Amino acid sequence: MNLSALGAFLRTRRDRIRPAEVGLPEGPRRRVPGLRREEVAQLAGLSADYYTELERGSAKNGVQPSAQTLAALARALRLNGDERDHLFHLAERPIPPSTQAASAHVQPALLGLLDRLSNTPARVITDLHETLVENDLARDLLGKSPAHRGPTASFVYRWFTDPQARERYPSEDHPHHSRVFVADLQAAAARRGQDAEITRMVAVLRRRSQEFAALWDTHDVAVRRKDHKKIVHPTLGVIELDCYNLLSEDGRQRLLWFTAPPGSRGAEQLELLSVIGTQDLSATEGTAPEGLPRR
Repeated sequence: MNLSALGAFLRTRRDRIRPAEVGLPEGPRRRVPGLRREEVAQLAGLSADYYTELERGSAKNGVQPSAQTLAALARALRLNGDERDHLFHLAERPIPPSTQAASAHVQPALLGLLDRLSNTPARVITDLHETLVENDLARDLLGKSPAHRGPTASFVYRWFTDPQARERYPSEDHPHHSRVFVADLQAAAARRGQDAEITRMVAVLRRRSQEFAALWDTHDVAVRRKDHKKIVHPTLGVIELDCYNLLSEDGRQRLLWFTAPPGSRGAEQLELLSVIGTQDLSATEGTAPEGLPRR
């Protein structure tokens, strides 16, 4: 493992990112051109001491970053595909196949669009409905996404295993959302082929949810591109919105955003939402069940 080259690469990537690009304040006493070490560590879910050792490129403390750690750093530093692969090369880790890379790394085109949707609830999700990145309005509208990664962070998984996941949607709409989620997952499974991640996820869902198993056996397939949703907000009540999906070229990621016709009650509620902010909407993350790892 080329630790010195790995550390140098991380430093140069950190220096090029401005705090505002990742939602951090510039601050009056910033002495570095880009992000501080502790800020990168925070974005990647690592300890500041561990990340510092990585940048120093020292083998004294036996620093051996895992594939999950490298993927988290790639997201935090907004590496493109070539840069992410280079990071894995330097760490002497196998480069993730395309199915894993799609889940670990936000595609730059979608990330660029998300950055421009500051007045619209929006998030980038995988084809398994795992949130990769979201803006503040999306968190205010839908609640904070799980901090961990993997199949158990998928909203589809939680929809069929955790009753709390459905609390933001009127009960009369639940059957519709269940059908849409399963049909969309069928399309993702076909697109991925013999993929271990989705195969394991479907197997666990079939065991844990009779509703999912019955819908899966219908073999209905439909990629979700647009939907009309009613979302139950604890302060603003029921908000009716149109939900749009912009898929990446390979279909492994999508930009999802919510909007309403100008002058409608939904548009007025979205404006109010931007004012009142978050009302402690964090979802319970829970623990991973048998058969599905948390990351």
